[in-house]
Amino acid sequence: MQNEIDMLRKQLAEKDALIARQQARLSFLEEQFRLAQQKQFGASSEGHPGQGELFNEAEEILAESVESEQEDISYTRNKPKRKPLPADLPREVVVHDLADEDKVCDGCQGELHKIGEDKSEKLEFIPAQVKVIEHVRPKYACRACEKDGTHNHIKQAPVAPSVIPKGYATPSLLSQIITSKYQYGLPLYRQESMFKQYGIELSRKTMADWMLKCADLLQPLYERLHELILQQPVIAADETTLKVVKEDKAKCYMWVYCTGTDSPESNHTDTPNIILYDYQASRAGKCAVDYLQGFDGYLQVDGYAGYEQTQATLAGCWAHARRKFMEAKTAQGKKSSGKADWALNHIQKLYRIETQLKDSSPAERLQVRQEKSTVLLKQLEAWLVKSEQQVLPKTKLGEAITYCLNQWDKLKTYTKDGAVNIDNNRAERAIKPFVIGRKNWLFSHTAKGAHASAVLYSIIETAKANGLTPFDYVMHLLAQIATQNTDVEQLLPWRFAKD
Repeated sequence: MQNEIDMLRKQLAEKDALIARQQARLSFLEEQFRLAQQKQFGASSEGHPGQGELFNEAEEILAESVESEQEDISYTRNKPKRKPLPADLPREVVVHDLADEDKVCDGCQGELHKIGEDKSEKLEFIPAQVKVIEHVRPKYACRACEKDGTHNHIKQAPVAPSVIPKGYATPSLLSQIITSKYQYGLPLYRQESMFKQYGIELSRKTMADWMLKCADLLQPLYERLHELILQQPVIAADETTLKVVKEDKAKCYMWVYCTGTDSPESNHTDTPNIILYDYQASRAGKCAVDYLQGFDGYLQVDGYAGYEQTQATLAGCWAHARRKFMEAKTAQGKKSSGKADWALNHIQKLYRIETQLKDSSPAERLQVRQEKSTVLLKQLEAWLVKSEQQVLPKTKLGEAITYCLNQWDKLKTYTKDGAVNIDNNRAERAIKPFVIGRKNWLFSHTAKGAHASAVLYSIIETAKANGLTPFDYVMHLLAQIATQNTDVEQLLPWRFAKD
């Protein structure tokens, strides 16, 4: 009898375990289904519009404006003020005056005198103009020597410096092509069709060859920026995939390394704003090791293990941690998301402190972080350790908790130095222009082309980060390099901005 009871208890325990596994599996599949629905149909707060969404951009903006007006109808609204047009734009004054015979009073027929005037501004757009600059070099010879037959010296002015020797590309034309592709994501085949509208047969093959040559000319500046970035106390890094047709691997990678901030206005330190791209055929940690050789400062990254091979002190990214708890909240659906909400609220407290320190010096940030942020981090760590024992590891919440605990030493690194950021958003923002451009031109043909793209993207994005107009800066660089007598130090973007 006892044996039968023991057998029944064993069978019951096995069934309970099976039910528990099935429930866990069901919860996991439900989470995956909700996340797939969110990815397919939900709005993303961090994404950029896809190519298809851009077609009805105007209609969506107009609809949002109408909805906003309807929501605010019960409130007193101030009329929006239009920003004035830049004062340095060329201006053409058109006077709309009365005819002389109309400058008389309709009552007494007396002569009218001017008492003032009304002005309004209209913005005129002048389409791009293309012109040919014909370089003429007269030749001179000596008649006396010609008669004697002794000498026949011919004098002529030297050939004007050119970016592309024996080519007809000027710095302005090259800058237009470079910025169109690498700043605005306009593929060369589209630029080819645009030039045809002006009657110019400029093939994409020719333009591609020019891009390679320009990248070679700008390589010394890129290398100097590389030297400077390794001298900074903090570097943020990220990487994204790239398809290169003539590479053996299906996936290649574009790595990005940056220092400073997104713009000079928000940079309150002496750290220069530099953004550099580096093409590699793999995602191996050795790629970062080789590029960062000699760097021993702080390296701000996501959770990718490849960066651990570097000599740098790694700083984690709270934006990634927060994102994982957001996924957990989404995956739980209408169920209770109390734990995910608690973690998100606690992380938000850390970000509120950083918002208050936005304009502070590194020393001030360090002091406040030591006083306030460390306390919050200790509370969060204790909650994570306790929750790990209560949550299934394969759920999205379990994955978020495990990620934080595995990255904990890196996640709290930012409290040790005021120059380190709370997250890696600096690098993520820096990689997005490349990602957006990739949606248009899709791939590179060769590794050399991918390397050229890395150089040109670096110049464009570093110029933007220093408040420069990329077209003007690139045109200036190419014009100076054409003289073959250029000091690279004078070409640095902050020098150009100062001049």
